[in-house]
Amino acid sequence: MKHFPEVLDRTAQETLVEALRAAVKQAPLFTPVMPRTGRPFSVRMTNLGPLGWVADRNGYRYQQVHPETGQPWPAMPELLLELWQRYAGYAHPPEACLVNFYQQGAKMGLHQDKDEEDFDAPVLSVSLGDTGVFRWGGHERGGKTQTVKLSSGDVLVMGGASRLSFHGIDRVLSGTSTLLKEGGRINLTMRRVTKPIAM
Repeated sequence: MKHFPEVLDRTAQETLVEALRAAVKQAPLFTPVMPRTGRPFSVRMTNLGPLGWVADRNGYRYQQVHPETGQPWPAMPELLLELWQRYAGYAHPPEACLVNFYQQGAKMGLHQDKDEEDFDAPVLSVSLGDTGVFRWGGHERGGKTQTVKLSSGDVLVMGGASRLSFHGIDRVLSGTSTLLKEGGRINLTMRRVTKPIAM
């Protein structure tokens, strides 16, 4: 688990937010639901890249098209790909970037990112907007956990032993950033989904 504070300056953050606004026009935010119960998540989301993660009554999976529009996901901005090359420490490009939007009161319970084929690849997270209180623990539910505050412009990499750690967002600290006009937090998580083909 590696935390890189203030990687993106204000100008870079604003540039990325504008790129996300354009992407959301093409791939609107939707509300995923829990597979068994149909209970909605408290975050809304969309995706960027060749593959996008979705959750509905049929389960968790990656797919090539938006669940509501049926259209391919928008491409990842070049800035995100540059961050992957700089911080991921992994030779192959990401295939999915989840865009989670946390409004006031939204949170994310402890979970593992394990719908991917390739756990050798890290998960790289970029925070924009209000600060999120990030919690992580071990590879099993329960046990000791710890927290760190992720501020706008921060990068977090979950790789190696931390790749399958349970993690989540306890809460978002409203009013800690002026980046988003109406407040809230955007979290971008880049993943490699499939195993690279050996040459």
